[in-house]
Amino acid sequence: MKKFLDLGMQPLANKYLLKKDLKKKEQFYHLEIGFDNKTKLVSILNKVSSKKMFNSNYPYRSSMSKTMISSFKKLSNKITKVYKPKLILEIGSNDGSLIKNFNKKNVICVEPCKNLAKITKKKGYKTYSEYWNINLAKKIKLNHQKVDLVYSANTLSHIPNLDSVFKSICHVMSDKGVLIIEDPSLMECLKKVAYDQFYNEHIYVFSLMAIKNLIRKYNLEVFDVEKLMTHGGSVRYFIKKKSNSKIRINQNVKKQLKDELKYKMNKFSTYIQFKNKVELSKKKLINIFSNIKKNNKKIIGYGSTAKSVTVLNYCNIKTETLDYFLDTTPDKTKKYMPGTRIYVNKYKKNLLDNVDYIFLGAWNFKDEIFKKEKKFLKKGGKFITHVPFPKIIKH
Repeated sequence: MKKFLDLGMQPLANKYLLKKDLKKKEQFYHLEIGFDNKTKLVSILNKVSSKKMFNSNYPYRSSMSKTMISSFKKLSNKITKVYKPKLILEIGSNDGSLIKNFNKKNVICVEPCKNLAKITKKKGYKTYSEYWNINLAKKIKLNHQKVDLVYSANTLSHIPNLDSVFKSICHVMSDKGVLIIEDPSLMECLKKVAYDQFYNEHIYVFSLMAIKNLIRKYNLEVFDVEKLMTHGGSVRYFIKKKSNSKIRINQNVKKQLKDELKYKMNKFSTYIQFKNKVELSKKKLINIFSNIKKNNKKIIGYGSTAKSVTVLNYCNIKTETLDYFLDTTPDKTKKYMPGTRIYVNKYKKNLLDNVDYIFLGAWNFKDEIFKKEKKFLKKGGKFITHVPFPKIIKH
């Protein structure tokens, strides 16, 4: 693994602080990203223990976004219509935003974060609050029939041992079964200079060529891909066992591989170019904030995301620049952001009064936010984004 990007010392991106925590010293980790020329895999170099990141107070909830709810609804309709599974296993079920579209008898949830597992358990879904590995796969196989469909969204990129992931999936999935995984797109990350896709939890950002290389040894193959708008650009991979000849390989797979090669995602030089763009993006964003503050204007943040934690800590943007953040997620509000210690207010319209600029922490939900905050824009308010390059957005 050869390093191409250094995002400095970063806190745990989802470890929000209570007021009493402000007196304590936070733990920081060196966030460096590398490229493996053999597997074509892009990953962070210094991995943090899963138990430190995913515990009983994990704040992210997929149900808080209309975009995610809509995406899951469309997928569940396709799963029901095309694959007709008798038993579905979701790895990283979060608060149940996908599985709520299926009969409780036909679903098994795996969610290691206990606060989220409680939600699906309360709704009546069979939930294992454990980390995904071969021991859990054996337990599920023993307690249930073989699984027809395995689904995992924005979870595989969080698990350090990918060999264990795929080995465990193969153990529990039937020969005619289908595996669907979706994670942030490496191509979109590179194109948009979205360096904030990298944080402690995002150990990997995948390309199709890397996925193919990873699953080959388990006699798995990708038979289709879908490009998604979620999380700033994601890819959904449809995977089957090679022995299942009834499912044919879609042309989308060939096209995606062709696009990745055209973009030279198999070349280390591409990632060096990306690094140069990231460093330029940092300078431009700092300049924008600096010029605004010189004019004594008020700036707040909108959407206290793990992505924004990376950006703010990398650019050293703290409380003297941003007054506070607004967010709707209960486990984030009335707390302080990791590293920068910017306060997160519960979203209220009146907190936009007398605000001149809003930094888009949740830039990947830009359209959803702009629609919601039409009044702010009409009154002359402005947004700041760093993707695909730092700029001010006016009405």
